[in-house]
Amino acid sequence: MTLRSMWSTVKAWGYVTHDPFEGLRLPALEKKEQPYFAVEQMRQIINAETDPKRHTLYWLAAETGMRAGELCGLQWPDVKQGYVDVVRSVWRGAKQSVKTPTSVRSFAISPELQQRLGSMREPSGYVFHSKNGTPWIADDIQKRHLVPLLKRLGLPQAGFHAFRHGNETIMDRQSTPVALRLSRLGHADTRMMVNYSHVVSEDDRQLAAELGRMLAPNSGGILERFGAINENALDAANA
Repeated sequence: MTLRSMWSTVKAWGYVTHDPFEGLRLPALEKKEQPYFAVEQMRQIINAETDPKRHTLYWLAAETGMRAGELCGLQWPDVKQGYVDVVRSVWRGAKQSVKTPTSVRSFAISPELQQRLGSMREPSGYVFHSKNGTPWIADDIQKRHLVPLLKRLGLPQAGFHAFRHGNETIMDRQSTPVALRLSRLGHADTRMMVNYSHVVSEDDRQLAAELGRMLAPNSGGILERFGAINENALDAANA
């Protein structure tokens, strides 16, 4: 029962005589636009990052629209040939379940990103981890590395969610089917509810290929740029 209907009831019973809602005008709710990175801005960020793991992190965020906690929670068994499974999240270094049931999902990645991930693959553990194997903390990466990089590039200040909104904007402009957008981003929408688990359709693969063409680094080959990366080099870069 709403407040208005409750007041109407007590007025009908004779407990009150006036109507406090008469003439009431609430201010219009202003919906603030969420910050997002445009395609060219995401390309700038990816190309400007010289650390191999952060380079891959930003690229993965831009191409997939994964949430920051999902990126930090990604483990190597989740990275398959041509697609990625999202099954967990990490918040302040602690493993936890994903945001909603529909956040458990699979989606295609581009051949370029697959090659990049393959060049740094390890047998097990977190894809993005410290030298002692613990998962990265997104807030720390954002404050210590992403924000300074944005300042250096002269780009607006934003966080990891700007990659997600940028990815969603790209899919909207590409006229990507709504169901595919929901499945890749892990949105919960009961009007479009379908079983998104382990769906990697041909449309999904085509979209991933197009995203790869848009976002892949353009300064030489992927493997040539970073070379073969071993675990010791990665640990030293991120100590």
